[in-house]
Amino acid sequence: MRHRFAVIALVVVILDLLTKYQVAAALRPGQYIEVIPGFFRISHLLNSGVAFGLFADHTSAWKPYILAAMAVVAVVVIVIYSLRMPPERKFLQAALAMITGGILGNFIDRIVQGSVVDFIELHIQNRFYWPTFNLADSAITVGIVMLLIDTIRHPDQEMQGVGNSEAGR
Repeated sequence: MRHRFAVIALVVVILDLLTKYQVAAALRPGQYIEVIPGFFRISHLLNSGVAFGLFADHTSAWKPYILAAMAVVAVVVIVIYSLRMPPERKFLQAALAMITGGILGNFIDRIVQGSVVDFIELHIQNRFYWPTFNLADSAITVGIVMLLIDTIRHPDQEMQGVGNSEAGR
């Protein structure tokens, strides 16, 4: 049953890496294609930070290793949580798979080239710019929204399966 959710994570990783590859092949860093003038561009930006460019300006020789370690820890925690949750909670499992796939997509990018390719740029004329992002960031965001929805739908079951050794005491 859980193999289906691993497939979701794998599809997210593959789509993320393919789109990043296509952008890197078509555009040099800093170049963009205006798709919808004044609103949407495909850009080629290299992000050495985390989602939405957070910590991109922070310089440290340790930053790539710290970010990679954080990604590994996050994936391990998510997988353990997923295994402790009932497989029947399909929406929850799909949310966790989306988040895991997104984390792994950016992790692979960071390990291979030292930064993450971001390419989706949303803006309103020259007044407002949303931070440039990629499919992995989108999968993480959608997964988190799904996780919140599932938590609202099942507030009493959220901790079920976590800490079962405490339940018998």
